[in-house]
Amino acid sequence: MDLKIQIISLIFSFLYGIFLYIMFRIIYKCIFLLRKRYQIIFNFIYCIVFSLLYFFLLLFINNGTLHIYFLLLIIFGFLLSYQLLKKIV
Repeated sequence: MDLKIQIISLIFSFLYGIFLYIMFRIIYKCIFLLRKRYQIIFNFIYCIVFSLLYFFLLLFINNGTLHIYFLLLIIFGFLLSYQLLKKIV
């Protein structure tokens, strides 16, 4: 994988972490209205859908090559969004 594709993949992973946090907040505001049994099912579907979405988009960017630093950037983007929104709100 050349450097240009790696940089695009890194930026995509970071932005996907931010997107994941935003979706996490939106979905969990609505999920409290459901029963406990449906919450568990909905959480499972949420995890599967967003994991598949990430891998599907990564397939277009770099033929689906996954490195540990892509996952670390997802976590970093998620945590950075959490800290920034915590300071704002």
